[in-house]
Order: sequence, then C-alpha cells, then structure tokens
Amino acid sequence: MRRLDVLGIGENSMDDVYRLPSFPQPETATSKMRVNSRARLPGGQVATAMRACAAWGLRTGYIGVFGDDDHGRMVRTALDNAGIDLAAAPVRHGANRHAAILVDERTGDRIVLWDREPAMTLQIDDIDCELVSSARLVHVDDTDEAASLLAARLARQAGAIVTSDIEHIRPSTSDLVSAVTVAIFAAHVPQALTGHTDVEAALRALRNRHQGMLCVTRGERGALLLVGDTLYEEPAFSVAAIDTTGAGDVFRAGFIYALLRDEAPDRLLRWANAAAALACTRPGAMDSVPALDEVRKLVASR
Repeated sequence: MRRLDVLGIGENSMDDVYRLPSFPQPETATSKMRVNSRARLPGGQVATAMRACAAWGLRTGYIGVFGDDDHGRMVRTALDNAGIDLAAAPVRHGANRHAAILVDERTGDRIVLWDREPAMTLQIDDIDCELVSSARLVHVDDTDEAASLLAARLARQAGAIVTSDIEHIRPSTSDLVSAVTVAIFAAHVPQALTGHTDVEAALRALRNRHQGMLCVTRGERGALLLVGDTLYEEPAFSVAAIDTTGAGDVFRAGFIYALLRDEAPDRLLRWANAAAALACTRPGAMDSVPALDEVRKLVASR
C-alpha cells in the first residue's frame, strides 16, 4: 500500500451557492430579493481540506460517505480528479448532504443552511485501519465522532500526527480533543469547553488536559496557536473577500502542509492564514483552493 502524507476522515457536501446583494431581513424591503447568481459546487469541510492538500502535492486519501446520486458522483469526481485515494470511501444509496449557502456580495460573509440524510453517517466499520496506519497525518472532523475517535486513536498508535476540525460541542467532544495531537477549533469552541470568555485563557485552561498544539481560528482576526506555554498570534491577511465559504477548511490544509514541512509555529499560522485569505477571494469551497505558488507569494509578502 502506498504511504499517504495525509488522510482525511469526515464530511463532504454538495453546495448550492446563492450570491445576494445583501443578507435578507424580515419585515424590510430585503425580505424578498433577486439572487445575483447561483452555482452548484462541491464542498464539505474535510473534503475541501483534502482537495487543497492534493493540489499542493501531498499524497492524499479520503474516507467519507458518498451518495449514489448525481450529487454524490459530482463530489466524488471532484476528489478523484484531484488524485485523491478514495478506495476506502463507501458509496451508499440515499446518502446526501446538501447545503444552501447565502453569500453577501458586499462583504463575502456567508450563511450555511444544511441538511443531511442518515445514510451519510460514517460508521466505525467504515474505517480502514490499514489505510489509517499508512498515513503520516490523519485529519478528522467532529461530524461522526465515533468514527473520528477510532481513526484518531488508531493513527496515534501508529505514530501519526492527528489534526482536527472541531466546530461543535457534543458529549464526546472532550474525548475527541484528547484523542488528537493537534486540536484546531472554531472560534467559539475553546470558551464553550472551558467557560472562559477570553480565548487565551480558554486555550491555557485546555492545556491542563491536552499537551499538544492548540489552535483557534478567528476569521478576519487571524488565528492563535498555543505550543507548550508559548502563545503565537498571527493576524489575518487583508484581501478583498468575495466568499468566505471554505476558508476554514483551506486554513486547516495550509496548517497541515506547513506542519508536514516542519515549519516553526509562527510560520504554521502564516501559511494557514495566507491559504485561507486567498480562498476568500474566489467562490465556493473546493473551487476556492489557491495554487501553492499563490500561497508562497502571500506568505513572503509579510
């Protein structure tokens, strides 16, 4: 079996992206508005991150459930065309994860409305233990936590790095945080896990139960990374955003790419922020992945 650089385990999605003059508001003139443009594009947090990793030359695999309908085939084809190993990704009848994404054209901000069929659930029996053990790094999300927990623990046993995309608070979230080596959180999660309103205090409280890297993404405010007792803060790059969909996923891909290159902590954040910023300058999730040379150029500009 070919040794993978990175294996992603988690969500994929079919996204209908609606670009609007502004976000609708009830009881105002904007409660009804014409859509400026719409597009059907492949996405999903882990699928998008893996699409970026593959585009930047990493040997990449993905395990997530695909539907057997046109949506599922479109997402699978996008990943397959990127050279991603999909041999362990199951295909199921009735599996569908669909999102309607509203994008405010003035700011690039987006709102995601989604639905997911039960058949999309990744089960622990879907995890290919041999493939997990073949990867230098395994990246998991918190969508199907039982499968992610199993994969994280198997990867740790094999000596791999395990990174994460943690966006929600569930009964097993603390277990998932403990299982990974690099916990990457959405902005609100550390405070919710610890009760600290200050993000730095929240990360330092999490240090008491997790000795690996702790990272939090903060959108236009950049990102924070706690390594040991040292806190690194890196501002976001200033760009003209047209669509923030997928920016967090591409951030994680940038982090993974730099981590596998043994970059210093401040460079890890700079790479990740640069990749995410460039993703904001183009529409969609997978379609927003920038070229590696673009990321290098933006990193070098700071």
